[in-house]
Amino acid sequence: MKAKGSNWIEEAKERAALEAVKHVKDGYIVGLGSGSTAAYAIKEIGKITRQKNWQISGIPTSYQAMQIAAEHGIRIATLHQHPQLDLTIDGADQVDKELNLIKGMGGALTREKIVASASKQVLIIADERKLVEKLGTNHPVPIEVLPFAAPMVMLKLRKMKKKPRLRETSGKVGPLVTDNGNFILDVDFGPIDTPRKLNSNLKSIPGVVETGIFIGMADIVYLGTKNIVRKLKKR
Repeated sequence: MKAKGSNWIEEAKERAALEAVKHVKDGYIVGLGSGSTAAYAIKEIGKITRQKNWQISGIPTSYQAMQIAAEHGIRIATLHQHPQLDLTIDGADQVDKELNLIKGMGGALTREKIVASASKQVLIIADERKLVEKLGTNHPVPIEVLPFAAPMVMLKLRKMKKKPRLRETSGKVGPLVTDNGNFILDVDFGPIDTPRKLNSNLKSIPGVVETGIFIGMADIVYLGTKNIVRKLKKR
């Protein structure tokens, strides 16, 4: 484990990532998630590829994931070449007991959802803090929107008595722009009783590209703790 000197959270993330990578086999097409937890998995896949001389192709969900994959010797592929993947390994911002997710704080939610939907199996890795009774508890839902539609979408959300926040970036003036050229709105819905219905309602607003609510997509969740990795499977 390479998390020397880090706190237990980073060690827990890496521990979960290493467990998920055990599912990868020679010849697999693997969806590569974005974010700090998924980065541990990408690095480990690269290590295995070199050590075992395996032929593994990765489909990154962001430029960040693509850069890490390339640096660690993973062959980069696209959905044009492989519209169906063997598995995807990705992180999550929140996980409930039904394995529904909130994702997108890294800004890659649309590509992450596309790649996950193209995969035979979706493995989620996170530290144990991400497990919640209800999605949305003390956490916003990211929504990717077309820049042209952002003011209208924000108005509709305000009419729903919500307070959408246009996500900005550090280091530059103005909104964060996704790899797809869109904006992200972060919206606090509070604890969500019916995430499937909320996802559907949001997707019905013209200009909404995708939401960070992932329903029924995760097959296995590996949660790293201070000492072990918990495995949660879809019921």
